[in-house]
Amino acid sequence: MMHDEVTQPKHYKLNAHGVECIDAIQACTSDEGFEEYLRGNVMKYLWRCNYKDHKVKDLKKAQWYLSKLLSICDVESDTKQQDMFSVNMGRDDKEFLYVEDVKEVVDASE
Repeated sequence: MMHDEVTQPKHYKLNAHGVECIDAIQACTSDEGFEEYLRGNVMKYLWRCNYKDHKVKDLKKAQWYLSKLLSICDVESDTKQQDMFSVNMGRDDKEFLYVEDVKEVVDASE
């Protein structure tokens, strides 16, 4: 069986339970903390790719972490989009507000 050395190197699941480290990190951090972890790894791999023998491999690792971050942000964005609605503020254009901002809008319009 061939392993992808960027996304699933053989050593990633060597522990007794087959749990990948990134899954454990995500489980024990807040959403914001996990996003920062992913951003840090993107930066790490981009920062040092020119100083290693396998530049393309490090660039692909940075891309993997960025893709993971984007997938998480897309899910959060989709959730917010579902909570968002359009409010006509008495003008021709509409403002888009999140449900939690409605109280502020009501207070501001009085």
